[in-house]
Amino acid sequence: MSKNLTSREEDYSKWYNELVVKADLAENSAVRGCMVIKPYGYAIWEKMQAELDRMFKETGHQNAYFPLFVPKSLFEAEEKNAEGFAKECAVVTHYRLQNDPENKGKLRVDPNAKLEEELVVRPTSEAIIWSTYKGWIQSYRDLPILINQWANVVRWEMRTRLFLRTAEFLWQEGHTAHATKKEAIEEAELMNNVYADFAENFMAIPVIKGVKTESERFAGAVETFCIEALMQDGKALQAGTSHFLGQNFAKAFDVKFSNNEGKLDYVWATSWGVSTRLMGALIMTHSDDKGLVLPPNLAPFQVVIVPIYKNEEQLNAITEKANTIIKALKSKGISCKFDNRTTHRPGAKFAQHELQGVPLRIAIGPKDLENGTIELARRDTLSKEVIDMTNLTATIQNLLEAMQTDLFAKALKFRNSHTTEVDDFETFKKVLETKTGFISAHWDGTAETELKVKELTKATIRCIPLNMTKEGGKCVYSGKPSKGRVLFAKAY
Repeated sequence: MSKNLTSREEDYSKWYNELVVKADLAENSAVRGCMVIKPYGYAIWEKMQAELDRMFKETGHQNAYFPLFVPKSLFEAEEKNAEGFAKECAVVTHYRLQNDPENKGKLRVDPNAKLEEELVVRPTSEAIIWSTYKGWIQSYRDLPILINQWANVVRWEMRTRLFLRTAEFLWQEGHTAHATKKEAIEEAELMNNVYADFAENFMAIPVIKGVKTESERFAGAVETFCIEALMQDGKALQAGTSHFLGQNFAKAFDVKFSNNEGKLDYVWATSWGVSTRLMGALIMTHSDDKGLVLPPNLAPFQVVIVPIYKNEEQLNAITEKANTIIKALKSKGISCKFDNRTTHRPGAKFAQHELQGVPLRIAIGPKDLENGTIELARRDTLSKEVIDMTNLTATIQNLLEAMQTDLFAKALKFRNSHTTEVDDFETFKKVLETKTGFISAHWDGTAETELKVKELTKATIRCIPLNMTKEGGKCVYSGKPSKGRVLFAKAY
C-alpha cells in the first residue's frame, strides 16, 4: 500500500481523491457515478451510524423502513419538492428483460412489460412516507410520529466525487409529524442541535448553526436549519440539514387529524438528514499529506500494536505481552488491533497505519520486553516516545482524550482564522481568492443580490448564523440597508 500522496498545497482535489483510494476507504464502481465503500471506510461509517442512532433514540425516535420506489403520481403531489428533485431522478419504466432475438446472448427491455405507472427511485422519501402517514394519523392521540430511516437514495449527479457527491449514497432521513407548528419547529431545531453535537464532540469538526436563505432551502421546506463546516482548502461543506416543512406535505397528501377540540387540522412536519458526505468532511477537516487523521471516537481501531522481531520465539513472547495490553485496553472500551501479519515488514505496517489514520501506534521489540517499555506514536502530531509499560492503559486513555480535544481545537483555530468580516465588494472578492474561508458580510436580503454575488464570485450564502448579532449596515454588493451579517463561502 503506497503512502505517497500528492501534497494538499500542490493539488487539493487530487490529494483528496488519492487519499480516499489509497487509504482503502472507497473506489469508483462499474456504475457511473456510484462508489464501492470498502470495509475500512464502511467501518468508519458504521461508527458514525451507531453514535447517531443512539442519539436519535435518546431523543425519542424509532427506526423504520420505506420503499425505494415512489409512484410518479405520489412524487408529483408536493409540487416544490418534485420540481426541486426532478432533474436528478432515475425512473423505472419497465419491470422485465427478455432475450434479444437480433443479438444472441444479449438482453433487451420487454416492450410488453411497461409499468402502468412509472416509479421514481427515491432521491428523498417525503412523498412515500407522507402517503403512508395518511393511514396512520386520525387523531391528536396518534401524534407525534418520530421516525428515522437508514437508507440509500439516488440523485443522478452529473459531476461526482467519492463520498462528497455520488449518484447513490447512504444516509439517514428523519420524518416526523406533529400536532402544532411550535412542536414541529422545536423538533427541527432539536435535530439540528443533535447534528452539531455529533459533529463537534464525535467527529471533532466545529460547525456553525444557521438557517438557509429561501433560494438555498430544501425543496418543499418552510425553513431549513443547517450546520456548516470549513474544510482545509477554505471551502465550506454543508454537514447536515433539518427542515421545518410546515403543512406542505400534509396538504399535498391530505393528512388531517382531529385535535383535542374535535376540529380537523393538517399535520405539521419535519424532515432531517446527514449522509456519507460526512466521510468527506472528516477527511478534509483533519487529514494531512501523510494520509488520514482520525479522531479517536471514529477510528475503527484506536490503537494498533506492531511487533518487532527476528524469530518465532521473540514473536511468541511479544504476542503474550500484546495480548495482555489488548485485554486491559478492551476492558476500558478502547478498540485495539495486533498486527502480526508475516507478509509485511514493520516499516510497511507503520506506513499503512499512518495512511489509514490509526490514532495511536505501539511498537514492541525484544528490548522493550527486557526494559518494560514500548514505543508509542501519535498520528495527529506524528510524535514518538518510548514510555514505561506501567499505567499504560491510563496513559493511552488520556492520550486518546487529548487527541480528540486537540483535533477539534486545531480545526476551530483554522476556521476562526479563516473567517473574515468584510464591508466592501472589492475586499470581498480579494479575500475570497487569496485567503478563502467564510466571509461575514452584510446582505440586503434579496435573491437578486444573492444570485449576482454567486455569478460574479461562485460564493454562496452558506447560512444566516443563528447567533448572528442584529446590526444595521449596508449590503456588501448593493449598498442597500442590511439587518445583519451572513456567511458567504465557496462550497462543495
